[in-house]
Amino acid sequence: MNMSVFFKALRDLQSLQPQKERRWVYVAYDQLNAELEPLASTPAEELGLVLIESQAKGRRRAYHKQKLLWVLASQRHFALEQARRGVHVRYAVTSDDYATCLRKLSDELGPLEGIEPAERELRTELQALVDEGLLSWHSHSGWLSCTEDFLRSQRHKEGPWRMDAFYRFMRKKTGLLMDGGTPWGGRYSFDDENREPWSGEPPAPEMPNFEPDAITQEVAAFIASEFSDHPGALHPEHVAASAEDVDALWCWAKEACMTHFGPYEDAMSHQSRGVFHTRISAALNLHRLMPARVIEDVCALEIPLNSKEGFVRQVLGWREFMRHVHRQTDGFRDLPGSWAVLNADRASPNFLEVFHDLPPAYWGEASGLTCLDTVVESVLDEGYSHHITRLMVLANLATLLDVDPGQITNWFWEFYIDAYDWVVEPNVLGMGVFALGDLFTTKPYISGANYIAKMSDYCGKCAFDPGSNCPIRSLYWAFLARHEAKLREQGRMNLVMGSLRRRSDEQRVADARVFEVLWAHLQRGELAAPAAFREKGGQASLPGLSSS
Repeated sequence: MNMSVFFKALRDLQSLQPQKERRWVYVAYDQLNAELEPLASTPAEELGLVLIESQAKGRRRAYHKQKLLWVLASQRHFALEQARRGVHVRYAVTSDDYATCLRKLSDELGPLEGIEPAERELRTELQALVDEGLLSWHSHSGWLSCTEDFLRSQRHKEGPWRMDAFYRFMRKKTGLLMDGGTPWGGRYSFDDENREPWSGEPPAPEMPNFEPDAITQEVAAFIASEFSDHPGALHPEHVAASAEDVDALWCWAKEACMTHFGPYEDAMSHQSRGVFHTRISAALNLHRLMPARVIEDVCALEIPLNSKEGFVRQVLGWREFMRHVHRQTDGFRDLPGSWAVLNADRASPNFLEVFHDLPPAYWGEASGLTCLDTVVESVLDEGYSHHITRLMVLANLATLLDVDPGQITNWFWEFYIDAYDWVVEPNVLGMGVFALGDLFTTKPYISGANYIAKMSDYCGKCAFDPGSNCPIRSLYWAFLARHEAKLREQGRMNLVMGSLRRRSDEQRVADARVFEVLWAHLQRGELAAPAAFREKGGQASLPGLSSS
């Protein structure tokens, strides 16, 4: 049997290394950076790394092929990069889970060290080895904040928790975009200035391509063969697998995206899937790019302050905050105080008590709603769409359709190249579908047709008109009516709930009927069209205003 390109390259690099005692450190799949401790402070000739490809992990969920490619190609390139600098690498490809593989390796190498995984799922899997003294953790030096920062930033240690308070605390602590105790520009957030729709001008940059080397091509062929039943397309040319490619991706992001990132941060368009978003999240969550580096670089750029602050808020604010919320609640298995009642099924919070299955449209069946179909198409193709399409199209429609929170969360986890439990679960459960109530968001992030029409160009290609017969208008009001008892208790919902109370009984009946007709079509995988609503009595052309 021919040796793979990767293993031959690794063998050749290590054949000249001196045989000596090594400090053996297990490096998880999302820690692929030699700047992390203890890698950074250990001389290369004294360091040994253990890296694992577990097919059991790859098959745990129906992960998008492109996500598997990002993880495995990045890990293999990292292994070769470390071998080139004199680090000895034990690279295991196994059908076992991580714990079984590491137990076998510890029998041979002795007790292992490791960097504490960001993912709760992996920490839990390896806890038995820690308990037995076969594995010990170092703190993860890639994070920009600690638990003490999170708790000190919050007025209520047991919740509710608020990101803006955490973000202000971290700005003050780090001094980023601060002049003494005053934020640059006199404000901590320029979010109000970052909500411009995009008409095609200025032109959005084309995403960079990278020439796949033999290592990446080998991984892509392996995934195409062994994970052929997984969803999504493979695009090796979109994966920044090597350190050089990661640097090139980041240079492109700074030069092509950052100037206009702020104003068009919330814009959605069929003309550009990313608009001015940097597309670095997959590399960032693998720690191929270090968060401290990207923040430092952006703060040094000569770009408008609203673009600079908007980026810092995403990385220093939301990214760090989500990790703390997930860790503080043990992945929502241990919610504080009154929020614990949401958690009867363990890690399945469901504040609104909704249980619809995710409709086939999320797997590519045409729905007739151009906004949904356009975004799903991009996710199936690339495993990517930017954060507003995730929140205000995919999660918004799942919320309005009463989809089970666990199902939409698992879908995001499987389909997105940057999704890991610490980031996807709080973002989707907490912010996307309001399954946690007001634990760390103050209202559901939902909208009717007006927001999508304002912030995108999707509606121009749709059979429905956002100003008259778009069913999302009625979905919005029907959702508020179905959940009125719970939503009227949320303080920031007072205004819209007042508008709901002014809707007539006739309007409410019509809203509910549109919801029923659309849901019937979607759950059967049928195309919704204006005629279907008229034929079945669910007239979608309703009076009243939709949400902005």
